[in-house]
Amino acid sequence: MREQRTIKKAVEIEGVGLQTGAHVKVRCKQSPADSGINFIRVDLPNKPLLNIQALDLEALSVKERRTTLGLGPFEVQTVEHLLAALSGLGIDNIAIEVDNAELPGLDGSARDYTRELSGAGFLGQGVPAKECAVDAPVWCADQDATLIALPYDGFKVSYMMSYSNKALGDQYYSAVVTPEIFAKEIAPARTFCLEEEAVELLKRGLGKGANYDNTLVMGKAGPIKNTVRFPNEPVRHKVLDLIGDLYLLGAGLKAHVVAIKSGHRLNMELVKRLKPVVA
Repeated sequence: MREQRTIKKAVEIEGVGLQTGAHVKVRCKQSPADSGINFIRVDLPNKPLLNIQALDLEALSVKERRTTLGLGPFEVQTVEHLLAALSGLGIDNIAIEVDNAELPGLDGSARDYTRELSGAGFLGQGVPAKECAVDAPVWCADQDATLIALPYDGFKVSYMMSYSNKALGDQYYSAVVTPEIFAKEIAPARTFCLEEEAVELLKRGLGKGANYDNTLVMGKAGPIKNTVRFPNEPVRHKVLDLIGDLYLLGAGLKAHVVAIKSGHRLNMELVKRLKPVVA
């Protein structure tokens, strides 16, 4: 069984939130074995802490186009990209200090989080890592979207997406998720939206930190003012989001996860159904 690990030295990252446009600083610090993943809002009175492992399921929610943790004034929004990096790199214990409500979007992917955390180095902690081992199919569905976790000796994700937009169309990606594959093939995949969605989001006061560099805005002929990093970059980003959302289990998932047109809300439903399986 894999042993728990944390980072050797602190990492500081700053930027603006993709939805709020607010500037935020993040400081990731080493944390003891069995302490789990902790978000700390250092800008709020008494610096409240939110521990992923002890998270009440009511504190898991999906604001439009982003995963949010917390209740009332204590929220941490758009956590999926950082959580994906932690999951992909196998980081079990870490303290994450943030001074605003939304984590920085950076380049719209998990690439920078992955690079900075890898640069900090890893410290093995001599304690078995917690895992969620699926021994029978666990699934959920919503209209034409389906998400299922199947027994598997490892962690594998297969995702099929389908859009009427010709630039997106049908895309598929499947991989056994290891730190190396995550860093090379998944972490660099940026978030995306349709051109008409971007206009609507701005009308509603969202997407204030998004631009044509950190978001693939898909027009009829492809990304506007940008080029893709992979021919199927959008579906890889869907996999990235799914990996991040599934790390809200507070444990490494041992399963083959098969997704068809899944998004944050369905991802959260699967997390809630798998929570009782965590060892």
